[in-house]
Amino acid sequence: MCHCGANPSASGPGAAEERFRGLLEAAPDAMVIVDDTGIIRLVNAQTEALFGYGREELLGRPVELLVPGRFRGHHTEHRNSYAHNQQVRPMGAGLDLYGLRKDGTEFPVEISLSPLETTDGLLVSAAVRDVSERKAAEERFRGLLEAAPDAMVIVDDTGTIRLVNAQTEALFGFRREELLGRPVELLVPGRFRGHHTEHRNSYAHNQQVRPMGAGFDLYGLRKDGTEFPVEISLSPLETTDGLLVSAAVRDVSERKAAEERINELAALVESSQDAILANTLDGHITYWNAAAQRLYGFTAAEAVGQHVSILAPPELRDDINVLLERLRQGEKVEHFETLRVTRSGRMLDVDVTLWPTRSPDGAVIGACAIVRDISDRKRAEAELTELYEQQRHIALTLQRSLMGTPPAIPGLATASRYLPATQGAGVGGDWFDLIPLGAGRVGVLIGDVMGRGLEAAAVMGQLRSAAHALAKTGMQPRQLMQALDTVVADLDVPDQLVTCCYLVIAADTGEVTICSAGHLPVLVTVPGEGARTLPAPVNAPLGVGNVVYEQTATRIARGATLVLYTDGLIETPGSDIEDQLAELILTLDTLAHKAPVLEDVVDHVLAALLPDADGHDDVTLLLTQLPAAPLATATTELPAEPRSVPAGRSFLGQVLDDWRVADRRDDACLLLSEVLTNAVQHAQGPIGLHICRTDTELTIEIADHSPHLPQPRVAAEDAESGRGLLLVRALADAWGVRPTDEGKTTWFSIRSAGK
Repeated sequence: MCHCGANPSASGPGAAEERFRGLLEAAPDAMVIVDDTGIIRLVNAQTEALFGYGREELLGRPVELLVPGRFRGHHTEHRNSYAHNQQVRPMGAGLDLYGLRKDGTEFPVEISLSPLETTDGLLVSAAVRDVSERKAAEERFRGLLEAAPDAMVIVDDTGTIRLVNAQTEALFGFRREELLGRPVELLVPGRFRGHHTEHRNSYAHNQQVRPMGAGFDLYGLRKDGTEFPVEISLSPLETTDGLLVSAAVRDVSERKAAEERINELAALVESSQDAILANTLDGHITYWNAAAQRLYGFTAAEAVGQHVSILAPPELRDDINVLLERLRQGEKVEHFETLRVTRSGRMLDVDVTLWPTRSPDGAVIGACAIVRDISDRKRAEAELTELYEQQRHIALTLQRSLMGTPPAIPGLATASRYLPATQGAGVGGDWFDLIPLGAGRVGVLIGDVMGRGLEAAAVMGQLRSAAHALAKTGMQPRQLMQALDTVVADLDVPDQLVTCCYLVIAADTGEVTICSAGHLPVLVTVPGEGARTLPAPVNAPLGVGNVVYEQTATRIARGATLVLYTDGLIETPGSDIEDQLAELILTLDTLAHKAPVLEDVVDHVLAALLPDADGHDDVTLLLTQLPAAPLATATTELPAEPRSVPAGRSFLGQVLDDWRVADRRDDACLLLSEVLTNAVQHAQGPIGLHICRTDTELTIEIADHSPHLPQPRVAAEDAESGRGLLLVRALADAWGVRPTDEGKTTWFSIRSAGK
């Protein structure tokens, strides 16, 4: 073999060698020729330039001089192996090869080996190419591949996976080494694989950057066997190794789910029975569903682009601008009831809910509206309201009829109000009554049947009638309550409770006897002193049964006012009953110092305690001012003996003379004789005689200790007695008998003109 730098002759073997050297120097790659022992025999200028050695520094040296130290041990083995398996092939296929420069730097290379049989033995030609730039480009390509947001799968023209990025591993669940060299169909669900090969082959003949499976739903297959929807973009890559195809794979599961939800919502909107429309902030319609067309009569083509004011009557179009301004401010408008007009001009009652629509950054960009036709409901409501008002009027008329109108009692100032309940039919079980008992005594009754409606009103009417009749017998408050408790039990109304309070006012003494059956406390206001609670025993409501009712008597000042009321006054929604009672006392307390007119007091109390017109139960409020004291009184006590009759007449005559009451003097003395005689004959002593005079009336009371009440009867013609009460009935303007704790009191009154 000739050495570089020799001058062979121009012909013969020298000329052939010269041509070989010329070819070697013309080669684009570094050419290194070694013998079978690995000694460098020949190099070209490209080898000097690539490795940085002079030619003389290489010739005769081991080829391992050009191999990095970490590879030299294996390199000798590979070289010896090649000597036994000679063929033209790339060296280290599938491996990264590196060369070593004189300055000690390494660089990536590709090496192609070729055997040369010569007379000097086997030589091996190695074509060495610096692939630094290509490797750098590959690294840049790999970096871009890894930085891609999508899974990147690169396959060759046979469909074999050549390159993937980390996103591919994460998306499909395979490790990189499980994918490289495998068919790309590994990532395709089984039901699509047959067609996938056809589509892949078709792409090889029609290469272009395009989405894969346009118009189709594509799916990927994970290692765990689950499928997921994907989008795939294909790009051809022409390389020295042939055609490669890059597939960018994106998981669109969330987008598909969102699209399904959007489609479902769109279907719901279109199938909605309510009109749904959208508009811009300046009011131009951008969406119009089928229900809107049915409601208003405009088709979507006719409505979209029009201003929403076409749906409002002319007189309400200014309201449209107000609503649009509220929407521009980001405000939601819920259940706004108004009038709208159809394409044919028909008016509709509608319920409108509007809300602003926003861009991703939160800015208001439009508005949506749901419109419901409530015309039928409005008509039904109007009919129900009219019917309700009729029923309410009937019920209130019935209740007022059952409640009755208390009589005006001379000398007794009163003021009252009844407010029906603001809910339901308005009727309830409230009632009050003023009962003249004679002899300057007045009964005041207030009650409340728990519950509302006609049933409560009916029970109230029966109780009021019974209470009025029982009170007229003159019985004491506790006796009346005992009797009413029996009446309630006899009514047999399930779970029916009644609160009631009965007071008897004695004008001549200022004494008030009270019995309360579970009712709210009676208040008393005294001019100059304020308001307070009137003491009374706490008894159970009527209807509880097996209750012994107690009463108490209290003497109160002249000019004092009793305040009676039902729970509707102080039991109001959202307030505490104790706080409301304190408020009532405070209101009365401030008025007591002014001594105003009772009618004004009633109105002031209602305004203070019930400032809202709605939300209260039925309310009864009664103010009663104690009657004025009689002009004069006289009292004496007589034994139950016959001589007491003339003694009593004499006492009465003397009193009337002193009072200068001349008219009907004889009638008064005659009637007293009859009643005293009856008491002496049938009662127990002592006998009390009480005489009371007012401006218009003279009242005489005879009290004894016998509980037996006298009964008028018709006496026989030859009877010597039995006519006394008949005379009393005939001559007296009023008379009566009332039970007392000691026995009874018989009284009669005659009108008197005074002097």
